[in-house]
Amino acid sequence: MEFFKQVNINWMGKTKYFVALSLALLIIGGISWARKGLYYGIDFTGGTLVYVRFDTTPPIDKIRQGLASQGLGDSTIQQISDISSPNANEVVIGLDERGQGEEALAAGRTAILNALYASLGAGEPGKQDFNSVTPQALADQLTRKDPLNLGVNVGDKYTQLAKQLTDYRDHDLRGVVSDLRRLQGAGATPAVISALRDSYFPSNFAVISEEIVGPQVGAQLRKQAVIVTLYALGGMLIYIAFRFSGGGLLHLTASAGTFFLWKWIDFVIFGAAAVLAVFHDVLITLGLFSLLHFEISLTVIAALLTLVGYSMNDTIVIFDRIRENLRLMRREPFASIVNRSINQTLSRTILTSGLTFVTVLVLFLMGGQVLRSFSFALVVGIMVGTYSSFGIAAPLVVAWSNWRGQGEAATGTAAGNKSRKG
Repeated sequence: MEFFKQVNINWMGKTKYFVALSLALLIIGGISWARKGLYYGIDFTGGTLVYVRFDTTPPIDKIRQGLASQGLGDSTIQQISDISSPNANEVVIGLDERGQGEEALAAGRTAILNALYASLGAGEPGKQDFNSVTPQALADQLTRKDPLNLGVNVGDKYTQLAKQLTDYRDHDLRGVVSDLRRLQGAGATPAVISALRDSYFPSNFAVISEEIVGPQVGAQLRKQAVIVTLYALGGMLIYIAFRFSGGGLLHLTASAGTFFLWKWIDFVIFGAAAVLAVFHDVLITLGLFSLLHFEISLTVIAALLTLVGYSMNDTIVIFDRIRENLRLMRREPFASIVNRSINQTLSRTILTSGLTFVTVLVLFLMGGQVLRSFSFALVVGIMVGTYSSFGIAAPLVVAWSNWRGQGEAATGTAAGNKSRKG
């Protein structure tokens, strides 16, 4: 399928406009980066992660409103989705670092529970949430109430009953008792349930676990994210250098040593141009993240690596067509060959990039707050990555060819004359 036939756009003639646009975006993003920095998530800065399980589908909007009302508007909410447990009904709520160790855990748990009780209408004055009670505390309460009228012969009866009820809550009901009558399945009599109602209230959620992400771990994750990205770019450079070996930019010079040196450099220049274009894409995307105050998390790093692969693939398609045309159009100026190659792949670019862009745009607009940063990285990355393939990578190769004196023709006489004069 081709949207355009016999396209004849002089892309290389517009290089100065491409460079101006890229410099403007890089400068704006750089200024924002220098003034405001990047907004790192808990994965990189440290904080408290609290895992909450619900009896039904978690009401994300209500949870977010409740957290904001308690001064926790900057917290993150991520719904857990697992193929093996599609009805997990769990969310992970992340809070910025609040103290150290157990102090941070207690503060984070209390703040989140207060926000959940306020937003979901749970809780009763003077009573404790049954979903958070420990077996020992429950046993002590039952002993004081003595709903079974055991008198002085209590013994370990209530300890065993408390253990039985909490085990049923944690395993059979997955930690959430939304109605105390459900404890009848664990052997609770009406008298026991009535006694429990005097001291406890049921809720449709429970805090399953908490954990701390320390600032040292966050710094290590930031370092590893940068290293992973650089490794990916370096590997791509090496791959493209070998992939495009034997390209048409090679010219025999006076000595065999000089020939092989220039041959190796010409191999690498394709990969270097592609890597520089991808590096340009990542910098612009991060600049926009800083400018618009989007959070950088591990999922965003995954999106950036996806962007790297997508942009590189689009560049390789154009470079591969350039290599093919170099064999067919030996006496054409190199810039004309590059223009022809971009025009020939234009329909393919519109099909692949356009359809992918529509998909991630819908994800950005309708995917909710949890996926907002991830989808924004893909939306920006696809636009910038597609543009950089013909606006940055291709002009870099043309600039190298012109500097080498090969711009007049792919295998023209100018380079040959230069070699003979040498």
